[in-house]
Amino acid sequence: MFLERLSARENALSPLAARAYPARRERPEPDSAHRTPFQRDRDRIVHAKAFRRLKHKTQVFIAPEGDHYRTRLTHTLEACGIARNVARALGLNEDLTEAIGLGHDLGHAPFGHIGETVLDRCLQQRYGLRFRHNHHSLRVVERLERDGDGLNLTEQVRDGILRHTGDGMPATLEGKIVRVVDRVAYINHDIDDAVRAGVLEESELPREEIAALGATGSERIETLVADLLEQSEGVGDIVQGEAAGGAMLRLREFMFDHVYLGPAAQREQQRIDRMLTALFAYYAENVPDPIAADCDEPERVVDYIAGMTDRFAIRAFSDLSVPQGF
Repeated sequence: MFLERLSARENALSPLAARAYPARRERPEPDSAHRTPFQRDRDRIVHAKAFRRLKHKTQVFIAPEGDHYRTRLTHTLEACGIARNVARALGLNEDLTEAIGLGHDLGHAPFGHIGETVLDRCLQQRYGLRFRHNHHSLRVVERLERDGDGLNLTEQVRDGILRHTGDGMPATLEGKIVRVVDRVAYINHDIDDAVRAGVLEESELPREEIAALGATGSERIETLVADLLEQSEGVGDIVQGEAAGGAMLRLREFMFDHVYLGPAAQREQQRIDRMLTALFAYYAENVPDPIAADCDEPERVVDYIAGMTDRFAIRAFSDLSVPQGF
């Protein structure tokens, strides 16, 4: 009875929607009697340890005093809600969209953009390798969760997590939705937080882009979602209009210049840089136990540091740096 209802819902989706059956997993397993494979992926991600740690990872502001600033977890939930709305409106697979959205940032390092940059530099200097959070997000779900067994997610979810940023487009329209909506969400929500923190004045926001998209975050998100739906409907792809998409990208550039890499972030950057560089050097010399089997030294160091929350990293640095007494 339950599977019949699920099948009927999937059959009612757009012909362009990804189908959950047959489940394409690296390790075959029996299907659930009451959840599609994409629903099971969603639930596995939500119950993952890495997902819970997102609540203590920086989105933009380091250890903010106020209760209303975004964290990596709240960004994930906000982006996921917008993405589901787009998927539903276009008749695409909401469950797949939600699973990708919930898993896309699981591999983020502590301390947001700054932490990712520092970890990437340390990894290059010592091992000649790169750190990219989307690649590490995939590693989290494939190798690190469940004590090294991984979550055994479907191919479509793993592809969407990997390709939500960086080179290469997702293989599904649902993955493409998350790729666009991730930016729609964080640009506008980060503006809200930056104004709340006094890092930005609303009068400093670029006038042309604000006039094109809207004066408030909710207005800008509505404009961008409406444009995305209008441009995507009937073309068989997920696309933005030139005017709205261009305004969004220019607003993103503004945020990188004035917030993500701006003066306020720079004041903390040197401290974060010193701390993560010291932690990396220590764990490269005192390599942590492997989380998963057959991990080489760089993987073990990165797995441990990238998995840290902001507060755990601060505590680890303090334990290594501050005399403990006898």
